[in-house]
Amino acid sequence: MADRLGKRRRWSAFVAVFAATLAVSGCTGGTGDPEARFDQVDAALSDEVTGTLAAVLDEAVALSGSSGAIAGVWAPWAGEWSSASGTVDFTDDAPAATSDTRFRIGTLTTEITCTILLRLVDIGEVALDDEVSDYVRWIPDLDGITLEQLCRHTSGLADYYPLLRSHFVSNPERVWPANELVSNALAMSRVGEPGEQWAHSRSGIVLLGMALERATNRSWADLAEQYVFDPLELESTGIPAPNDTEHGDLLGSYSAAILPDGNVDCAVLLDDSSQSSSMGGVAAGAVSNLEDMRKLSEAFATGVLLDEDTVRRQWSPTPMGAESPAWQAWGLGGGQYGSLRGTAGETAGALTAAFTDPETGLTVVVALNNSSSGADFVREVAFALASIASKAEAQADRERPLVELPWSIEQATENMRALAKCPRAPEAVPAEG
Repeated sequence: MADRLGKRRRWSAFVAVFAATLAVSGCTGGTGDPEARFDQVDAALSDEVTGTLAAVLDEAVALSGSSGAIAGVWAPWAGEWSSASGTVDFTDDAPAATSDTRFRIGTLTTEITCTILLRLVDIGEVALDDEVSDYVRWIPDLDGITLEQLCRHTSGLADYYPLLRSHFVSNPERVWPANELVSNALAMSRVGEPGEQWAHSRSGIVLLGMALERATNRSWADLAEQYVFDPLELESTGIPAPNDTEHGDLLGSYSAAILPDGNVDCAVLLDDSSQSSSMGGVAAGAVSNLEDMRKLSEAFATGVLLDEDTVRRQWSPTPMGAESPAWQAWGLGGGQYGSLRGTAGETAGALTAAFTDPETGLTVVVALNNSSSGADFVREVAFALASIASKAEAQADRERPLVELPWSIEQATENMRALAKCPRAPEAVPAEG
C-alpha cells in the first residue's frame, strides 16, 4: 500500500510539473519554423561537448551493429551539433554517412498522422470522440474505439508489428495492404477494452489513417502536405509509394534474422535496404532528413501548429503502465519523458528517435541503421545525447536554463549497453534477404 501511495504521489508531482511546463510552452495554431520561438544561437557547441556527443554516437553504432548513424543536437542557449558516424551501408567502398543523408523515421511517422488528426479537429472536420467505426465501416468489431484512443494507444488493439516482424525483415520488398495489416491485428487477442490501458499499437495508427482519408475524401499525402509539410517547410519528408522499394539516397537498413521465439540471430545479418513502405504505412513508413526531423520534433512538442486547447488535451498525460516510471507518460501521438516530448521507434532495419523540451528548445534527433536492438535502445542513445547537451555552457550573451532530466549520462549509456543485442563484429557480412 505504501508503495502504491508513493507512486500516486510521484505521478501527482509529475502532473503538476507537466502542467507548469505546458503553461510556459503554450501554443498557438501558428505556422512556420518553431525554432524561431527558441532563439537558437548561431554557434557550434563547444569542442568538449561535441567530442562527448560524437563518442556516444560512435559507441551506439558499434553496439547496435549498424554501419552508420546520423544525429543532431540543438541547445538554443549554447549552440548546435550535427554529425554522422560510419558508412551508409555495409557494401564495399560504401560512402560515409553525412548529416545530409536521408533515413527512415519508423514510428515517428505517427507524429505526422496524429498532427493531421489534431489539425482536422481544430477546423471542426472531425472530433476526437468520433468512433473509428463511423468512418471505417468495412472492418467489423471496432465499436467503441475513438480517434483519440488510436493516437493515445489506448484502443485495446494489438500491435501487428511483433507478429509480422520476422516477415518484414526477411521479405522487406513485399507490399502489404493496410487492410491485411489490420486484419492480422484483429485476429490477435485484444490487450484491453477501449480506453482501459496503454499499449503501443501501430495497428491503431493505420486505422486512423484510413478514417482520416475517408472523413476528408483525401489521401494521407495531401493531408500531410497541407497541414504539416507546407506549414513547417518540410522538403525531404514523406512516405514513398509502396512499390517503390529502391532508395539509393537513404541510409541503408539492416536487421539480424528473427528466430521463431522472437529473439534475434546475430549470426545472420539481413539487408533490408530495399523495402516497401507499406509495412509501416502512415504509422511507420516515412523517410526524412535531420533538418526536417528537427522541425517536426519541435513542432510536435510545442504544438505550434495547433490551437491551445487542442495542445492541452494532446498533452494530458496517460500513464504507460505500472512498470513504467512516473516520469514517462503518453500524449496524442508521442511520449513525455521528463521534460522531453517525442518518440523513439523501430521499423525493419532502422531505429530513430527525436525529442524536444518545449520550454527550453533542447532537441535531439538520432537515426541508426540496424533495428536488432529495438526502439528502447535508440531512446537511450537519444537520452544520453540530451543529457550531455543539457549541461552545455551558455554563450556569453545567454543564460543556461535549468533542464532537469530524470536520468544521467551514466544511466543512459549503461542502459544502451544493456539493451544492445548484436554489437557489430568486424567480420559481420550482411546476408542476402
